[in-house]
Amino acid sequence: MSPSAATDLTETTINTIRFLAVDMVQKANSGHPGTPMAQAPLAYQLWSRHLRFNPKDPDWPNRDRFVLSCGHASALLYSLLHLSGYDLPKSELERFRQLHSQTPGHPEYGLTPGVETTTGPLGQGISTAVGMALAQRLLANRFNRPELPLLDYRIWVIASDGDLMEGISSEASSLAAHQKLDRLTVFYDDNHITIDGPTTLAFSEDVGKRYEAYGWHVQHVADANDLEAIDEAIVNAKNETERPSLVVFRSHIGFGSPHKQDTASAHGSPLGAEEVELTKRNLGWPVEPTFLIPEEAYRPFREAAEHGAQEEERWQAMLERYRQAEPELAAELERRWSQALPKGWESHLPSFTPGDGPMATRSASGKVLNAICDSLPELVGGSADLTPSNDTYLNERGNIEAGDPGGRNFHFGIREHAMGAVLSGLALAKAFIPYGGTFLIFSDYMRPAVRLAALMKLPAIYVYTHDSIFLGEDGPTHQPVSQLLSLRSIPNLTVLRPADANETAAAWRVALTQRDRGPVALVLTRQKLPVLEGTAKLAQEGVERGAYVLSDEGESEPRVVLIATGSEVSLAIAAQRLLAADGIATRVVSMPSQELFLAQSPEYQRQVLPQSLDQRVAIEAAIPLGWERFVGRQGLIIGVTRFGASAPYKELAEEFGFTPEKVVEKIKELLAGRQ
Repeated sequence: MSPSAATDLTETTINTIRFLAVDMVQKANSGHPGTPMAQAPLAYQLWSRHLRFNPKDPDWPNRDRFVLSCGHASALLYSLLHLSGYDLPKSELERFRQLHSQTPGHPEYGLTPGVETTTGPLGQGISTAVGMALAQRLLANRFNRPELPLLDYRIWVIASDGDLMEGISSEASSLAAHQKLDRLTVFYDDNHITIDGPTTLAFSEDVGKRYEAYGWHVQHVADANDLEAIDEAIVNAKNETERPSLVVFRSHIGFGSPHKQDTASAHGSPLGAEEVELTKRNLGWPVEPTFLIPEEAYRPFREAAEHGAQEEERWQAMLERYRQAEPELAAELERRWSQALPKGWESHLPSFTPGDGPMATRSASGKVLNAICDSLPELVGGSADLTPSNDTYLNERGNIEAGDPGGRNFHFGIREHAMGAVLSGLALAKAFIPYGGTFLIFSDYMRPAVRLAALMKLPAIYVYTHDSIFLGEDGPTHQPVSQLLSLRSIPNLTVLRPADANETAAAWRVALTQRDRGPVALVLTRQKLPVLEGTAKLAQEGVERGAYVLSDEGESEPRVVLIATGSEVSLAIAAQRLLAADGIATRVVSMPSQELFLAQSPEYQRQVLPQSLDQRVAIEAAIPLGWERFVGRQGLIIGVTRFGASAPYKELAEEFGFTPEKVVEKIKELLAGRQ
């Protein structure tokens, strides 16, 4: 092919990407055309010359990962996926942003082949990519051998001004530099435009210098259309072996549009029929037909895909040699990829008795982690600088450090939001069970990442300790009141608040065995709780079902059912004994998970909470909202309706009405009102 022909082909292919995006947005009358128009040359160069992928096997473990952090530019990604041969027909591009299409407004993991993670909320993609790069580092350290580099893939990210303004990206980028994640490359699209107008309205920092201060390798490309400069920057990033790389490339949003280039109006709205025609004429593109794809535009991407298929073929041969050379490691890796758990791991789960004495559920959680970690090498995690408080440390298992990534404990620093995204990146590798700990109150800091993990149904585990006003003296700034309700409102997130050490062990079992449900939040106490009679036998099945009858007390059918979670279950048991002394038969139901209970059959739900008995009382040291579905209109909810206070937890129990005597008093008032 002559140089002029190659240039023509390149220009044709880049314009194909641009105008597929323009036509998608125009037909949908919704979306973001300007960024794909600007980023098309970079995308072309990366996907046709450097990205390692195989559309026939989108889950090939050693593929490169491409993350479009600025997910609003999704039309760019869909164009690339179609041109490259993924199972995304042109007809789906024509259904952009329509109901049940494979081309939603922002990329969704699990919906569109080739989409590596759900993006759109700015900053989440780049931060999840840090977790992906960490996963690659851990897998390579564990499984690669000098002559068998089984897992040497790279993570490529395109990020926007908005991505790098968001706080989560600062947290994650700092962490990436500290860990020296050299197989992570981020392209920063410096287009000087946001929805409101020029970035100078709110943004005047030198991003490159900021990333140099973090410890990144930083390069600058003055013109986003300069393919040679882009290629040189990519090669330099691939040759960098000590630091993650940032490539700052100056682009022009809405490139080629006579009236909308470099304006905010090119960001989040269709160009309009007249401007689309003018832009196509300006760049030498046919006005009709729309969604035009010249046959030659497929060629560079299909050649790259064929090269990727050959790479995978060579990799499969390497995997076979690996199986012969390292049979035990190969078996472990393939088991982990299949997300099957090792046989017999559950035998390591500890059991507790009342004779073990009172124990905070955070402490019980730590005991469970250390009991099972040897049998589950995929279990990896840490804390956002609260390791001793969260009890998340795997003893004698070492730390994950830049120079020595062979440990199992990761220190996220005081970066809860980034921790949530990094856990998602680890989970997306399908070879880890990642967990991260912080106080329940700080779940608010990481909520957007938790929400996206739930949307993707990723098996991340969040260890939230200090779960109520009973954490005591730290006061209302640290005492969670509304967080349980907030977490329970997230679809696909299973919230488990165990009542004692045995329920905690059972909660971990649920988190590990029901990974297809999505992420799990374990909500644990700071204060010590008694190991309750009966939980050693009942907790495993009971927690798995979300709720169960822990105790029936009295010589007759119960007049009232007490439903409680966490530390309030032992309170309900104490209240039950006082009521029994007064001849009032009661049932105590432990409900560690509303979500799991609501997933049970109606028959089981009626067995635990008989419909004939409408005298139900819910007890939980949190906002009462949400318990109406379990106690009914005539039931009673004993909760917390204001912020807490700074005091020893026993004084707080008295102040807020969480003593057996005060609970009994309220129950008697309820019963008296029914007579």
